[in-house]
Amino acid sequence: MQILGANGEPVPGGSDEPAASKANAAHPPTGDLVKDGTDQSFAADVVEASREVPVLVDFWAPWCGPCRQLTPVLEAAVAKAGGAVKLVKVNIDENPGMAGQLRIQSIPAVIAFQNGQPVDGFMGALPEGQVREFIKRLAGDGAGGEEIAALVERAEASLAAGDLGGAAQDFAVVMQNDPDNMSAVAGLAKVQMAGGDAAQARQLIDSVPETKKSDPAILAVRAALELSGESEGAGDPAALRTTAEAAPSDPEPRFELARALIGAGDMSAAADALLDSIAIDRDWNEQAARQLLLRVFDAAGPTSDIAKAGRRRLSSILFS
Repeated sequence: MQILGANGEPVPGGSDEPAASKANAAHPPTGDLVKDGTDQSFAADVVEASREVPVLVDFWAPWCGPCRQLTPVLEAAVAKAGGAVKLVKVNIDENPGMAGQLRIQSIPAVIAFQNGQPVDGFMGALPEGQVREFIKRLAGDGAGGEEIAALVERAEASLAAGDLGGAAQDFAVVMQNDPDNMSAVAGLAKVQMAGGDAAQARQLIDSVPETKKSDPAILAVRAALELSGESEGAGDPAALRTTAEAAPSDPEPRFELARALIGAGDMSAAADALLDSIAIDRDWNEQAARQLLLRVFDAAGPTSDIAKAGRRRLSSILFS
């Protein structure tokens, strides 16, 4: 893997190793907050550890000048955070595996993990003030009720806009500050589903305490996971849409299109396709489209825009 320096040019290894060794010796790990990581220890040091506290991963190399500038800044900022975050430093020359998996193309690169997932990051040697702001935002800095609600709202908006990284970061910050916030737990699960990791989403939902499993947000995600599982292999939405458009008086192609859209995680478009099917023939296949539509409403959440708008249109179809 070719790594670029701060100037964007490939940098050969080995030229500054003595200086790097001196720099590392001058900034030893700070207790358990800062440690050197490897490809082999990454799962334990980063992924699992980030379920308890956010973990910054500093990808660096001995020949990288900006890396030598950033590392002591990171260590100082992490120390000042007083345990709010941890730092794991990964030498990509000795441990290229995780850097390759995360597609690190330029160093220094810092990736923040929270609840086992990469949620944010930056490249380049930022000044300490900006690093501390990054850590403050990541850790939530003791956000209160109004701030928590605002973060959840922003995360939902990011998810709706397709910004999975931004949504994951905000949901994770809420969970860090308010572990009982089921809207954030459900939101992060929806991010994982949208990213194609239904298994991780199911694991997260299954970890919810028994007293919280009946929360409407959790029930909605469970319904969405069940629907998505049933719709796997339903077909290509684009091809099925073409088929449906070619048969304007046939409810079945729209029903099959809806199943494919559910499998792709697009509940809004799936609801529209099912409503189109019902409008053509509400009784087709023993009202299969209506039954599936009600499950889509459950999966989207009973107070969601999808459910509210869909119920209005359904009523107009059924009672027109």
